[in-house]
Amino acid sequence: MTPPLPTREQLPDDLLERANWVGWRTQTRSGAETTVLKDATGGPASVTDPSTWTTFDEALASARDGPTDGVGYVFTDDDPFVVVDIGECRDSETGATERWAWELVDRLDSRTEVTPSGTGYRVLVRGTLPSGGGRTGNLELSDGAGFFPVTGDRLEGTSAAIAERSDVLAAIHGAYFEADPEPSPTPAVESVAPDSPETPVDARLDEVSGPSNDLADDEVIDRASTAVNGVKFTHLWRGDTSGYDDRDEADAALCSILAFWTAGDARQMCRLFRDCGLFRPKWDEVAHADGSTYGAKTVHRAIRETSEFYDPSGWSSAVRPAATPTDEDRRGDSRSDSALDGQSDDPGSEPRGLPPTTASPVGEREAFDRFSELRARLDEAVDENQRLRDELDAERERRRDLEARRRGGGDGERDEKAGRGWSLFDWLRS
Repeated sequence: MTPPLPTREQLPDDLLERANWVGWRTQTRSGAETTVLKDATGGPASVTDPSTWTTFDEALASARDGPTDGVGYVFTDDDPFVVVDIGECRDSETGATERWAWELVDRLDSRTEVTPSGTGYRVLVRGTLPSGGGRTGNLELSDGAGFFPVTGDRLEGTSAAIAERSDVLAAIHGAYFEADPEPSPTPAVESVAPDSPETPVDARLDEVSGPSNDLADDEVIDRASTAVNGVKFTHLWRGDTSGYDDRDEADAALCSILAFWTAGDARQMCRLFRDCGLFRPKWDEVAHADGSTYGAKTVHRAIRETSEFYDPSGWSSAVRPAATPTDEDRRGDSRSDSALDGQSDDPGSEPRGLPPTTASPVGEREAFDRFSELRARLDEAVDENQRLRDELDAERERRRDLEARRRGGGDGERDEKAGRGWSLFDWLRS
């Protein structure tokens, strides 16, 4: 599939201001696909012949008119750029990326594009490469004459600018080429327990965690399910996403509730989410250039956007103010669940639907046990009511059938009488 063409707005001035652009198209030669370079007229181009190069605008016009499939930039020995080509590390459909590749992208922290095939990345940096080999396995470092297909499909979360990274290039070159170790790819989609020391991404959860409280996991579930928004929590906990545009939105809603009841304990939130009906492998997929998983980012965002946390020792007006979410963290969710999640819009007011600050004569634990018992009885009453309604509906249907049959029988009898005509016997019997 031909990738979309880039626009000027998607590209850095460092590339746009140079007339090092060519077109390209894919052709099949000897049963294998190969990339062929074209000039602005559709003729052959070469990385060693500057006369076949042109400006970005002319190369783009040629691609739009049809002679070429895309545009690309030609690097020379004189420019300051180094291309880091990371291949066969990305699922073109889901975007799931192998961890070793994410670590390189994160470490380079410069302009990164998805390759036209969708299976890798190309990172463009400024710098100087150490001498020696620059290719091993699916990793290649290049600072000489070469061609770079430009898609404009910049990896979300990476820099739009081309950064100076000579020191990082030296470190990567030393790790991969001088000692000559092979990259050790680890799938980013592997599921690892959040408390495991083997998890490099979820280790950051401690950095974004809230004040936390002493509630055990089962207590969090009990209190969340008996709160004013307990029905909502229960539906989400069981994996019901009805009422939400997509599963990501449902994930965010559940994490918002968990953030309140756990007092922003990120690790407890992750642990609980893994036990709910919404959990899926995507939770552990690396989804951001900084190496964060989808789950860690969802938890982080829920904590940042929660303005008040549950404190079992007594309700405070505001345990912690919410941080302003960044554009990257913002989901654009139009829902405001703060009131439903037991959080008040007014920091000075008591949370609605939650236990009062004054001590209960039977004790808080006993009160919640009583709530659970009453809720169970209510559920039983609702089930019994539904059963009786079903029986009533069935009885009504049975009576309608009998009435219809009775009416049908009467019509047949009248037709029979009409066929025989009038008789004294029938008149006396009636």
